[in-house]
Amino acid sequence: MSSPDADVIVVGAGPAGSATAWYLAQSGIDVLLLEKTRFPREKVCGDGLTPRAVKQLQNMDVDIDAPGWIRNKGLRVVGGGLRFELDWPRLERFPDFGLVRTRQDFDQILAANAVKNGVRLMEGVTVTGPVLDDRSGHIIGVKTKDGREYRSRLVVAADGNSTRLALGMGLHKREDRPMGVAVRTYFESPRHDDDYLETWLELWDGDTLLPGYGWVFGVGDGTSNVGLGLLNTSAQFGNIDYRDLLRRWCRSMPPEWGFTEENMTGPIRGAALPMAFNRQPHYTRGLMLVGDSGGSINPFNGEGIAYAMETGEVAAEVIAKAIKNTTPAQRERILRTYPQVLKSAYGGYFTLGRLFVEAIGKPGVMSFGTRHGLPHPRLMRFALKLLGNLTDRRGDASDMIINALSKVAPPA
Repeated sequence: MSSPDADVIVVGAGPAGSATAWYLAQSGIDVLLLEKTRFPREKVCGDGLTPRAVKQLQNMDVDIDAPGWIRNKGLRVVGGGLRFELDWPRLERFPDFGLVRTRQDFDQILAANAVKNGVRLMEGVTVTGPVLDDRSGHIIGVKTKDGREYRSRLVVAADGNSTRLALGMGLHKREDRPMGVAVRTYFESPRHDDDYLETWLELWDGDTLLPGYGWVFGVGDGTSNVGLGLLNTSAQFGNIDYRDLLRRWCRSMPPEWGFTEENMTGPIRGAALPMAFNRQPHYTRGLMLVGDSGGSINPFNGEGIAYAMETGEVAAEVIAKAIKNTTPAQRERILRTYPQVLKSAYGGYFTLGRLFVEAIGKPGVMSFGTRHGLPHPRLMRFALKLLGNLTDRRGDASDMIINALSKVAPPA
């Protein structure tokens, strides 16, 4: 290919795409970042960021001390008739605080950060599929809705759960991986400046306890993000009106919190949560998958933003090594290591998460765990580390147990 439009094209300017682009630009690689919408724009999300996500923002020099970033101390857990607070663990690898920032401008901040680092961003460009080399079948660019084509040496799919690029390359979802759904809305509420992210471990549909949790995250601007996430590991999945379930759940809340229809500042919106590497391989014929396009959401807690940014960093490291001073054959060998790098980093942990969500999808398991696990503070501190994937490599006993389990579990 004689004159590519960029060394690398990244499709999608969400957290995964902007992180990938930022790290590539740090390595001196020419990046074209294509985003189908125009900023600012909304995305369905809980808006809560764990210390794992905060660490990535710090790594990318995002100014999290600027106005609009709301810090939190930890997680408040409600369930089994109990209500208690767990501070984020003090670790060497991660900060001891989380953040809340709405996706209305969170993604825009990350995209602008990438542009400041030399990335070329084009908004309002809808990618419809890959441009393939007739002889090799490798992707050499992308097609857009307006009939244009953009060429590059490598393409990164950061276009989310419904990724057109991956589908265009024949990569379909794996049915043996868990899937979740999240619905949320915003309410004007006096709880908007809460110091803790709040999670409710008991979601009832009549007499049935569902596998999932509800949340109340204070946004700090007079509103609270209120939502729920459910897993497809129960028989009820797909047969529930999730928006109605959220309405019913909110009606059970104390009236002074203001979670009423008249205080709702926007509609109830929903999104799918692709988990545990549900689309593989993460590299094939010149296309690399990052974030939700590769199903990088943590099955334990539904967290996606941290892993979107982390997989973007990993992808950028592999790409930078591959396209600098290498022959085509050498480049391909290096790029093909990317799936194994991801499996080594997350595969065992995601397998543990799959076992966890399969277990809580069985009748009685969720109820038993809530009833017998919540009264034990030490066990719950262990659970916070496990579910949040928050450990040090050489930490305390709980860190060593979690790390060992992740290491011995078969990769996802």
